[in-house]
Amino acid sequence: MTAYWLAQGVGVIAFLVGITTFINRDERRFKKQLSVYSAIIGVHFFLMGAFPAGSSAMLNAIRTLITLRTRSLWVMTLFIVLTAGIGLAKFHHPMELLPVAGTLVSTWALFRCQGLTMRCIIWCSTACWVAHNFWLGSIGGTLIEGSFLVMNGLNIIRFWRMQKRGIDPFKVESEIQAGLQEESPSTR
Repeated sequence: MTAYWLAQGVGVIAFLVGITTFINRDERRFKKQLSVYSAIIGVHFFLMGAFPAGSSAMLNAIRTLITLRTRSLWVMTLFIVLTAGIGLAKFHHPMELLPVAGTLVSTWALFRCQGLTMRCIIWCSTACWVAHNFWLGSIGGTLIEGSFLVMNGLNIIRFWRMQKRGIDPFKVESEIQAGLQEESPSTR
């Protein structure tokens, strides 16, 4: 019983770390904070005995940091293959496929999309994680992913409204991405 509460405590720590992730408009800060959250929630899932979710979350942490340096198709493909292979190797229940599916689509989004499109796809990924975490009985995981679902959804609406008024909420992000692509043409 002590291990259960330790796992739930780590989930609550992940909740506290991740709660402000989606308010960041700066892509680098957003991805760094998302990576830290993913690593902590991965530990939580391993402690809960949810290997597919734990491995998906740990791959999320590494993948998110790597997307700060490259958007390479071969790196994206590597993470998709690793996520599918590791996640599918140990699943026992169909619900365990949800975090794997969520990680696959968010991997594609982080490597191939940006701005509002990326956040919309990640919102769908988050819905997969919410359903899984509720099924698993993860208190911290359900709270944080539910919060992500609401916060990211509200920010998507806010950013969309800004764009509708002619304001680019991702202007800093766009300038950074343009600079990265100029520096490294091999990322295509």
